[in-house]
This record gives sequence, structure tokens and C-alpha cells, in this order.
Amino acid sequence: MTENAAAEPHTDATGPRRAEAPLPAWRDPALSPEARADALLREMTLREKIAQLFGVWVGASDEGADVAPHQHDMEEPVTLDELLPHGLGQLTRPFGTVPVDPAVGAVSLMRTQRRIAAANRFGIPAVAHEECLAGFAAWGATAYPVPLSWGATFDPPLVREMAAAIGRDMRAVGVHQGLAPVLDVVRDARWGRVEETIGEDPYLVGTIATAYVQGLESTGVVATLKHFAGYSASRAGRNLAPVGMGAREQADVILPPFEMAVRESGVRSVMHAYTDTDGIPSAADDRLLTRLLRDTWGFSGTVVADYFGIAFLKTLHAVAGTFGEAAGAALAAGVDVELPTVKTFGEPLLESIAQGRVPEALVDRAVRRVLAQKAQLGLLDPDWSPVPEALRDADPAAAVDTLRGTVDLDPPHNRSLARRIAERAVVLLRNDGTLPLDRGAPPRRIALIGPNAEAPTAVLGCYAFPVHVGGQHPGVPLGIELPTLREALEAEFPGGRLDVAPGSGIDAPGTEGFAEAVALARGADLVVAALGDRAGLFGRGTSGEGCDAQSLSLPGVQQQLLDALLDTGTPVVVVLLAGRPYALGRAATESAAIVQSFFPGEAGTTAVASVLSGRTAPSGRLPVSVPRHPGAQPSTYLAARLGHASEVSSIDPTPAFGFGHGLTYTTFEWGDLVVEDGEAATDGEFRLACTVRNTGGRAGGELVQLYLHDPVASVVQPLQRLIGYVRLDLAAGQAARVRVTVPADLASFTGRHGTRIVEPGELELRFSASSTEPRLTARVALTGPVRQVDHRRRLHAEFTVTPLPPR
Repeated sequence: MTENAAAEPHTDATGPRRAEAPLPAWRDPALSPEARADALLREMTLREKIAQLFGVWVGASDEGADVAPHQHDMEEPVTLDELLPHGLGQLTRPFGTVPVDPAVGAVSLMRTQRRIAAANRFGIPAVAHEECLAGFAAWGATAYPVPLSWGATFDPPLVREMAAAIGRDMRAVGVHQGLAPVLDVVRDARWGRVEETIGEDPYLVGTIATAYVQGLESTGVVATLKHFAGYSASRAGRNLAPVGMGAREQADVILPPFEMAVRESGVRSVMHAYTDTDGIPSAADDRLLTRLLRDTWGFSGTVVADYFGIAFLKTLHAVAGTFGEAAGAALAAGVDVELPTVKTFGEPLLESIAQGRVPEALVDRAVRRVLAQKAQLGLLDPDWSPVPEALRDADPAAAVDTLRGTVDLDPPHNRSLARRIAERAVVLLRNDGTLPLDRGAPPRRIALIGPNAEAPTAVLGCYAFPVHVGGQHPGVPLGIELPTLREALEAEFPGGRLDVAPGSGIDAPGTEGFAEAVALARGADLVVAALGDRAGLFGRGTSGEGCDAQSLSLPGVQQQLLDALLDTGTPVVVVLLAGRPYALGRAATESAAIVQSFFPGEAGTTAVASVLSGRTAPSGRLPVSVPRHPGAQPSTYLAARLGHASEVSSIDPTPAFGFGHGLTYTTFEWGDLVVEDGEAATDGEFRLACTVRNTGGRAGGELVQLYLHDPVASVVQPLQRLIGYVRLDLAAGQAARVRVTVPADLASFTGRHGTRIVEPGELELRFSASSTEPRLTARVALTGPVRQVDHRRRLHAEFTVTPLPPR
């Protein structure tokens, strides 16, 4: 076998076996994964068991050699030669650490897996995990819209399809686990990681995230729910700040998406959150990670640490005096795997066990879960091979360099899917009739003004590879096509003239570019103002992890630039490529139109341009409210009466555009409300129906949103909350009858004594176009005794849509 060999035969990593040798029980695929894990566990030394409980952060070699340990300022250097004889639990981000050609990276990972398996006496390979928040975070892989755009689609089947495509690409090159989706519910839009979330409503987050998990898991890739739980509720929207929420907010807002995903998606991993809630860090919270997640909900997979999260029990939370104590606290709480690398689960844990401070039984409990999952993944099978699918047909004698470019992680199907999601997610916030523009006869002169006019990466979130990793390698090509907004508009309106000026930077304080921008605007027939964010990490962007905002004003001087453009009198169409909602000042009422797109991925500018022209009908809806005032935070639609505008406060949190809002290029008429069962027992259900008709001259999409309002309850409730939704795509003149069955369980909440209950009393069920636009209201009543419910309650209203004949 030459050093340059591309792929190697499918052999048992432990070496040749004699045909008559009995198969060890842990190698026997006929046994259950749990039985195989127990059999292997009995054969392992303590050090071998602990080795299965941590990962090592690595980067694939662009020459096809073994991966190299990645050095990070929060970790100590590791030596693979010292670790591997005992085994290794995980490989951290072999593709997502440095730019590497996908085929060559697959060779590098293959060789590393062979090395890992050959080095330990059981031949156990590692689980390779990667980020996949907005697509597989690898060089050359498709960059899909960020999760906030998933939420804007209100389209679980489309998100499921995307996740399956991501999973297939990851699995093809040898990756087993993806660190997504994020199920944090937005509580304060100043938080930098809003772009990574799905929205501010737990039902929307739960349904979209569950669909994502189903798609990823359908390909055999392990999905990871994160961050469990409460990370997004940090005070003042600051990353990693303490969380001060009460038990009811946690139970009724933060936890339901996780509960839904655990019950319905087949998810096999959960990641603990960094934060502490009321003084208890999530990584050391056995009530959360064991009693609720496992004992109550029945989760049987692995709990993995957020990066460095176990060490943070000592260094940030100060609930552990040593790294050994931190390891013991995490294991006792229910954490199984330390990521991204060994820090506390190595020598500090061994020392604590030797001193009798940590029971070895905790290690056994975690290892059993890890080994059972490896058995599920086929990593313990006798015919396991390190050769991934992408290399199965490669010539074993081929040199590595001949493989470059042979693995396409951004094929036409992916690009088409990315475009469909981006188009579905564009939200038209305002329109005075200026849009859509006529492609055949567009405005003769368009002024494209703004810092996002010619920025290729303006469509990417902070976990997209070109931003997350590529920014540290400025000489490396992006790896994917990222048309700028200028290029997209030139392609969409070939007959028009486009004049371009940045006007300002994203967050730079200077206004020296205003004069040129205003002059172009005055001489144009239409202004397209390309504003928003620059994604980055830890202060290098205006959106992203560690890029929290002091207020929801547009970054830098963009609001002043926007006001200057409005002052010209030329119609202004605002296009936002951003990671969070921003207050837009006068533009909310004075602009010609506002188009909101949350980091829409590689096809994002094309999608926006197609909406501007009307080639694509806008159908996205806001997954987060757009504030009217930049300082009225924290604020979401999911607030109790005192969280809304009142006469006793000078701050008005009323949004400019509410959760669920989105315009179309047609009109819809809602009517014929029928309440078939307006009274039900607390264990019963309601049935109601309405008709929605497209009364405009073109096809369009309407989103029927169902909200529940509880006028009087034993504990304070939000004014309303989303309990269901259904998308309708209707041709001009077409109508549909929407019927819905609403279980009484959906009216449940956490009562005074900490249990979830359904109370008798009057309710309102509102068919709405958004949280601020009710269309039809049904008044119903629950009767009978207070009923206690638990995790077995019904979670969904059941919708049936029947097309109606034209009038």
C-alpha cells in the first residue's frame, strides 16, 4: 500500500480474523446495541472506558495525511500517540477546522480512523462530528439559509428535505454526528446568536427543529439538540450571561421544543447549554439532564458537552474547585462526552476516581451510552470499514491529488434546494405598491446603495464555512458561488441601469460616503437600500456568537444613511440581509417597501431579486417581531399583559411588524367561520373551520396561524400563543376550507404547584394572519375539573385543507 493510496480494502480494523474464531459478543450485530455495549464494557480497563468519553479537536490534511490536532487558546496540546492506544470517543470537526478539498479530507479522515482503530486493542473507531447549522460546515459545501430563515418558511417538510440533503453529504465523507439544530427560543433579540435560532415562539421552534432532526437522522447521521436549556434567556441578551427566568418560563417557553423533538424526531444526542439558571449550570444540573430528559421524557441517547462547557464549571461558574470536580459534577448530572477535546475527562477524572471522589459507576453509565450509539452506527460491526461512501469507487492505487474535485458537496440539487428555501423565507414587511418591479420594463435607473450591495458573504451566518473558518484563510477561495446583490439585480433586470455606492460600512462610524450615495439616489428612479449585518464570531461581526448588540438600531450609521436616502424623495426599497430584526425608524412607514431576509445562504441574493421582480411570490413570515423602537428590549410577542404597552410605562414595546407578519402580491379573504364543537371537557377537543380565498389576480401563499388566548387563568399567561399553523398555496380565485381539531391539551400550562394543568373556563381561538392581525375569532369553553397532564399530552392541532371549486 503506497502512501498516496486513495482508498483501501474493507478489512477488519483489528486485523485478519481466523474463520473459526468465535465472534465477540460486542461484535455481534444480532445482539441489541445495549447488550453489545455491556459485553464490551466488561472487557475494558478504566482508562479505556474513559477514553471513549472525550473527543480531540482535529483538522483534516489537505494532502490526505492523518488529521492533525487543532490547537486552541482554551485547550492544552494533545498528543495522539499517547491517547490512541486507549481508544478515542470522538473526532472534533475534521472538515470544519481548516479548508480542505472534500475528497482529500475524506482520505485524511479514513486514514485517521484506521489509525485509531488499529491503535486500541478492540479496534473501535471514533465518532466524527461536524457543525451543520446552515449546511455541512465544510469547504465547498452548500451554504443553506440560517435557522432564522427556516423559521420564516413555516414549512417543516421543506426543512426536513434540506436536513436530509445535509446528512447525505456528511455521511458520504465519513461524518457520523451533526451539532444541530438549535432549539433556543428567542427571548431578547440583542443576543448575537439569534440568527442560529428558529424564532421567538416555542411551537414554531419545535415543529421546524423536529423536522430538521427527522431529516438528518433519516440519513443515519446523529442529530444534536442544543442548547439544553435556557441559553437564549440570558440577561440583557449577552452571550453566556446568567439566566434569571422562573420555573414556569422554563417549563412553558424554553423546554417545549426540546420535549417535542425528543418525543417525535428520533434524536440521538443532546448538548447541554453553557449558562446557569438560578445558580445551577446546565452542565451540572441532574434535574435537567437526567430526571427530566431521561427519566421523564425517555431520552436514551448521549448527552455531549458544549465546547469547553465542563471546564467552565471551574473556570467560569466556580461551582468546582478542580477539573476533577468539574468532571465528576458533569458525569453525575448526566453528561456523557466531553467536547471538543480532553480537558477534564482525562487525568483529572482518573485522579478523582482513584481518590474515591467520583464513583466509577458514573463512568460505566456514560460509556454504556457511548458504546451503544457506536453499535447503532455500525462502528462495532465485524465488517466495519473506514472507507466512506464517497471513496468506495475510488482506485485504491490512485494518488491523492487525482481525487481533488471529485467529491461535490454543492451539487445542482443542493443549490436548487437552497434557492427554494431562500425564496420561501423572504419576508415582505411593507409595500406601497412599488413592488413587484416589472422585469420587462424596470425603473430606468436604480441606485443600489448600502454596505451589503457588493459583499458576497452578506448572505451567510457565522457558522457558514466561508465565515466561520474561511475568514481566517484569506487566500483560500470561498469554495461556493456567492453572487452579490448587485450581480443578482443585474441578472434579474438586464434592461435597467444600476448605479452602486456603499454609502457606509456595516458598523463603521464614518459618513463620508453619504454624499455620493445621496447624489446617486437623487438621480435614480428607485433606490434599493442594501443594509443589515456582517456575520462573525466574538466581536468580529455584528451578528453571530459573541456578537451581541447594545440596542436594535441598525449597526453603525446605517440608520442615518437610510434616513438620508428617504429625504431624497426617491422611492426607497429597503433590503435587509441580517441575522436579527432591527428597528428601522422612519422607514417602517415612509419607505416604498421593506424586504427582510435573514442570512439566506448561497442563493439568497437571487431569491431576493426574484421577489423584487415578482418572479417569485413572497410567502415568508416573521419568526421574530421587528421592533418599532430600538431600545424596547427584551420584548417578544409571547408576553403577558404587563409586557405590552401600558399607561404606567413610557416605553412602548409594540412592534413595527409582529411575529408571523408577511405580505404577498395578492389579497386573501377569510370567512365562513364555523365552530362545530364550542364546548369541550378538559380532556376533550374543539372543532372549527374557516374558508380562505385568494381574491387577487395572481397566485400566492397564505399562512393560517392559530392562536390561543386565555382571558382568565390561575397564573399569569401570555396574551396569546401560537398553537398551530398551516400553509396555503392558492391560485388566483382559488379557495380552501381549513378544518382544525384542537385538543384541550394545547390549553395546558404550568400551574401554581409546578404541574402542567388544563383548567376549565372560556378561551378564544383566533385564526390570524399574524400575532397582530386576527382574522376570525372563535369563543369556546372548557368544562369539568382541573386536569393534570404530563409529557404524554397531545402537542398538535390537526389541520385538514380541502380545495373548494371556484365561485
